Amino acid sequence: MTSPTAVRSEVDLAISRARDVLLATQAPDGHWVGEAEANSTITSEYLLLCHLLDRVDRERETKMVRYLRERQLADGGYSLYDGGSANLSATIKAYFAMKVAGASVDDPAMAAARALIRERGGPVQADVFTKILLALFGEYDWRGVPSMPVEIMLLPRWSFFNLLEVSYWSRTVIVPLLILMDSKPVMRLPESCRLDELWPVPREHASLRFPRIPRPFSPKRFIWKNLFIGVDDALKGWERLGPRPFRGRAIEAALRWLEERLAVPGGLGGIFPAMTNAVLALRTLGYPEDHPLIRGQIKEIENLGVETTDSLHYTPCVSPVWDTSLAANALIESGLAPDHPQLVRAGEWMMDKQITVPGDWQVKRPDVPPGGWPFQYHNDFYPDLDDSAMVMMALAKIQGLDPERKARCMERGLAWFVGMQGSDGGWASFDADNSRLVFNNIPFADHGALLDPSTEDLTGRGLELLGTLGHGPDHPAAQRALGFIRKTQHETGAWYGRWGVNYIYGTWSVLRGLGAIGEDCSADYIQRAIAWIEQRQNDDGGWGETLASYEDETLAGRGESIPSQTAWALLGLFAAGRTEGKAVEQGIRYLIETQTADGSWEDPLWNGTGFPRVFYLKYHLYAKYFPLWALGVYRGTAA
Repeated sequence: MTSPTAVRSEVDLAISRARDVLLATQAPDGHWVGEAEANSTITSEYLLLCHLLDRVDRERETKMVRYLRERQLADGGYSLYDGGSANLSATIKAYFAMKVAGASVDDPAMAAARALIRERGGPVQADVFTKILLALFGEYDWRGVPSMPVEIMLLPRWSFFNLLEVSYWSRTVIVPLLILMDSKPVMRLPESCRLDELWPVPREHASLRFPRIPRPFSPKRFIWKNLFIGVDDALKGWERLGPRPFRGRAIEAALRWLEERLAVPGGLGGIFPAMTNAVLALRTLGYPEDHPLIRGQIKEIENLGVETTDSLHYTPCVSPVWDTSLAANALIESGLAPDHPQLVRAGEWMMDKQITVPGDWQVKRPDVPPGGWPFQYHNDFYPDLDDSAMVMMALAKIQGLDPERKARCMERGLAWFVGMQGSDGGWASFDADNSRLVFNNIPFADHGALLDPSTEDLTGRGLELLGTLGHGPDHPAAQRALGFIRKTQHETGAWYGRWGVNYIYGTWSVLRGLGAIGEDCSADYIQRAIAWIEQRQNDDGGWGETLASYEDETLAGRGESIPSQTAWALLGLFAAGRTEGKAVEQGIRYLIETQTADGSWEDPLWNGTGFPRVFYLKYHLYAKYFPLWALGVYRGTAA
């Protein structure tokens, strides 16, 4: 049995090595940024975008095809995450991309993908965004795509559905799509690039009707789904036959909306799908390819490329503010001097990134002054609460910053954060009260991520922020948030994780908040959370959770151990007062033994969530700072 002194020595060494690695990766201006890796769909979409825009670079295209071949599963399909099963839409996009790049239908990789696609029902079973992409090339009938008339732009705030009732990411994707779906452009491909072979039955005989039975089934969802399908049928008839006196005004409104948001740096919404749709929409309206707005979006898209000697792939976004705030918190809690020059540089960089201009969020919170932070380098219209909380917690701990400037940043930031609390007591990511969940039954919303409701992990972060800044559970915002947290706890004792995988992430986030705000850790609901974490520990001492838990709750907290999820579990236990015992000792041992020779860690599996069941991420820096953070807190509690 290892003595406490020996364990302390091992922890000290692990922290020192990990800290050196993290400090060495800081950019000269003070920030950190790691890759936010996605699945193959972003690269497939980029390759196809190049053909739509006639911007094909054959050398780069060859690298992308090589990447796509490397990502193919043994059954011929493409998954949404490493270790996942084949996904039909991802497979269709990869097949299409490789075919337009010149891959032969007789190529074994193409044959395997084609067999899987046909077995799964072909393009009619794909998701809406895949159908829209195919329709742009004439490979899917626009009549089989959900109706989204451009007149949506003119719907007033008081209408049941309007663009401010959907999430920021949906809004930035939808507005340019409204322009595209109004004109329904088609770029015809050579016969050699057509996709007839993907249809199990001749496409002219295939039914393009939307499925009427929701999955999972519930009577309420069945009613809403079929009601919205009826609305879609009516809209299609109106678009085809009815008078549309406001169509021109609606297109102008969409264009004004776009131009206003494209005038600031960072790309539309800071995300790949919105940027690509913006470029296509502007080209559809006749903007030349060298127009500054188009050039600006293309530049931002190109910044998302990750190129090596042999391969090229694209990511959906960049995460510098998120990575910097997390790295700074981890370094401080690992014992690095809070006035360390590199922390001061990080703090100054983060203060520079504060957003002090209005955004879309202000429509629902008109009396709240701006003061949040973005996820990316720039995203002025869309600050997010998770980054804002993590930045303010880091700034609160960093010493050596200009005290007056720091105080102003913190005052503005906290006022904005508290002002964005939802009426349910929780916090969402980018908006307040964006929670009309019935809209997820609209045919267009088959991804189920149209909205931005309050979540457990964000609400936990809000409590942690308030506690870090010296507030207790009697703070009015904390009282409301605690009610939300108690209401959303699962029977198992865990909390759902919206932005990280999954219940381990949600439970860690909540427990950190409860500990910081001063909740009594002996409370039954906290003890149940502690027990749940300990029960989910693997035999190797670590923790892990498969992304499949988003589809099957029985898998919550189950999966192969990885360093970042192990760190989350430990941080949750520490926050709830469990700083010793077998589970803690084994978890610390796992982190020590999985540290690599260079002093870092590697997550072999994916750790981030974009949209549950639809889109996931692997944050490459998570395994660099979360284990360091956990070891640092452990050392602090054992001191």
